[in-house]
Amino acid sequence: CVQIPWALSATAIIYNLPGVKNLLHMNGATLSKIFMGQITQWDDPAIAKLNKGVNLPSTKIATVHRSDNSGTTFNFTDYLSSVSPSWKSQIGNGVAVNWPNGTGQRGSAGVAAGVAQTPGGVGYVDVAYALHNHLSYFAMQNKSGKYATPGLKGILAAASSDQKPDANNALSIVNPPKKFTLAYPIATYTYVIVPTSSPKAADIRKFLFWAVTKGQTFGPKLLFQPIPKQVLVVAEKTIKKIGS
Repeated sequence: CVQIPWALSATAIIYNLPGVKNLLHMNGATLSKIFMGQITQWDDPAIAKLNKGVNLPSTKIATVHRSDNSGTTFNFTDYLSSVSPSWKSQIGNGVAVNWPNGTGQRGSAGVAAGVAQTPGGVGYVDVAYALHNHLSYFAMQNKSGKYATPGLKGILAAASSDQKPDANNALSIVNPPKKFTLAYPIATYTYVIVPTSSPKAADIRKFLFWAVTKGQTFGPKLLFQPIPKQVLVVAEKTIKKIGS
C-alpha cells in the first residue's frame, strides 16, 4: 500500500463554557496539562494568564477524547508531543493513546456531542464539526506568539512549512517555525491509503486524479484547504504507480 496526501485540514479544540462569550486563548503547554489532568478548573491561573480581562468560572474541566482510532487523534497528540516534553515521554502520539483521564467518545461527532452536553467540557474535533455544531473553539498560540484560529488562512500558512513529503509521502505541519506567523499550529495533511496493485487500478487512478485536482475545489466549504502544487506533483507521481 501507499499513502497519498490529498487534503489539508485542522483540528479545532472545542469547549463548552456557559456564560463566557469571549474567544478564549490557549497555548500548547497549558493544553497538554489540561489533558494530562494537571489543570482541572477553568479559572486556573495558567488559563487566566492567557485570557486577561475574561471572567472565567471555577467550573471543573471535563476532557473528551476519541475512543476509536483516529487521524484527528494523531494530529492532536502529535501537536501535544511537539509542545510538551512530559506529554511526549509519558503518552506520545498515535491514532490512539493511553489517555490519562477524561471520557472517550466515538468519532468527531461523538466528541462534539460529548462536549456540547457537558458544561466545562473540552475536546478536539475536525474543524468542520466545530462549525456544524456551533461550538466555541480556542484561538491557539503559535510559535511566533500570535493566536490563530483553524480557518483556511491558518491551515494554508501551516501547510507552507512542509511541502516536501518524505519517502512514505508523509508531511508534518504541526507547530510550524516562528516565521509562519499566521499558521494555526494543529493542522494536518490527510491521506488516502491505497494498494499499489489492484484489478481496478484504472478506476482507482481515475478517482484519485480527480480528487487531487478538480475535487480540491469542493474542500474549502468543509474547511479543507487544497494541497499546494509541490505536494500535488508528488501525489500524482504516486497515483501513476498504481497498477493492476
